[in-house]
Amino acid sequence: MSSGTQLSGAEKTFSEADIIVSKTDLKGRITYCNEIFCEIAGYSYQELIGQPHSVIRHPDMPRCVFEFLWKRIADGNEVFAYVKNLCKDGGFYWVFAHVTPTFDGVGNIIGYHSTRRVPDRQILEGVIIPFYQQLVEIEQSPKNRKDGQHESSEFLSTYLADKRVTYDEFILTL
Repeated sequence: MSSGTQLSGAEKTFSEADIIVSKTDLKGRITYCNEIFCEIAGYSYQELIGQPHSVIRHPDMPRCVFEFLWKRIADGNEVFAYVKNLCKDGGFYWVFAHVTPTFDGVGNIIGYHSTRRVPDRQILEGVIIPFYQQLVEIEQSPKNRKDGQHESSEFLSTYLADKRVTYDEFILTL
């Protein structure tokens, strides 16, 4: 989150017909974004290009979810995730994201591609928001930020193991 951004708590929504698209390089810097991304996030195209994708990272998002997401795509896998994003004006918007690695002609990962759609409101309110709040509380409980992220990652792994599901099965069967 930008150090000057004041959270407003105002939620922005977008149409079910809209698809938010962005591409990044291997370090997560935005190399492309579509018009709806700019419109919802409140940034111009020029403001976003070259910025780390984390410019729209909302502080309510558990760091362990991003850690998991980046590990999966860096390993060449796709991932689906519910994500709360930060708008330039301090508002927020929820998305159901599908993130994939981008490969060159010989199979090397050269970047990442994300498409985001409107998430199911019942799933957000009934499962995702309370679960993410729990993960953030775990992350914030130790004095050391790194320890908190480790503890929330362990909690997520244990939660999935107890349910005997993979992360993908958990997300895609909600």
